Amino acid sequence: MTIQAAFTLIINTLGPLQGNREAANIAHIVIEHITGMGRMDRVIYKDKLLSPAQEEQLQQALNALLKHEPVQYVTGKAWFYGLEFTVNRNVLIPRPETEELVEWIVKDTHTPVKILDIGTGSGAIPIALKKDLPAATVWSVDVSAGALEVASQNATQLNLNVHFEQIDILDTTATHSLPLFDIIVSNPPYICESEQKDMEEQVIAYEPRIALFVPDNDALLFYRQIGLLAKEKLVPGGLLYFEINEAFGKEVVALLEKQGFKNVILKQDLYTKDRMVRGEN
Repeated sequence: MTIQAAFTLIINTLGPLQGNREAANIAHIVIEHITGMGRMDRVIYKDKLLSPAQEEQLQQALNALLKHEPVQYVTGKAWFYGLEFTVNRNVLIPRPETEELVEWIVKDTHTPVKILDIGTGSGAIPIALKKDLPAATVWSVDVSAGALEVASQNATQLNLNVHFEQIDILDTTATHSLPLFDIIVSNPPYICESEQKDMEEQVIAYEPRIALFVPDNDALLFYRQIGLLAKEKLVPGGLLYFEINEAFGKEVVALLEKQGFKNVILKQDLYTKDRMVRGEN
């Protein structure tokens, strides 16, 4: 099978399920992963034959994709903030909206700072911050050992120094040893259990539930707990940043104001959805 034939096979297989445009996007990702060739090389060498091992890899990828496994898990790679991250089912796939949160923090930061990221997952937020704020000292915590293994691997691969620790942020005794920070940022679990019915199958079936869902009767669980921690661990004038569920923007603002944060700002993403909140200690 040639490279062009493999590309066509992916589109013909996935097109009826996802549409030809999305199938083509996936085909580009998969073929580049299998061959190591960029788009231009794949045009020039479109008649180059895949090896038997590459054909087997292609078939395994197609089988996984037909079961709705995200292409990022199939290839083990995802791009975020111009960086290539290793991902697997221990971590969420980084989203473009979260890049806007990183950009907001970078724009606000003009001096060397100490940053704490809570719920690191793949390490996307702290590693991206360290990339653009090289003078910053960056810490990151997660409850999942599997996620921390992925995050540490990404920091090593990208040659960016981030300090990782396994901490359950809901365990108040576990957070006592944390030092003071200038900035605390978190993209915590914020999807209500009842919202599952409206979500894509590939998210529900493959991405880690612990990083996604909160109980319907306590949607602000993590915002409340992290807010309390931030009041204790932020220096005076320190900043707390959150990514939020678009349905609870006003509620998160009200919560932070009740906890004593000043100048609380609700910010929309590029899709004009309430997506980020910042408060000052």
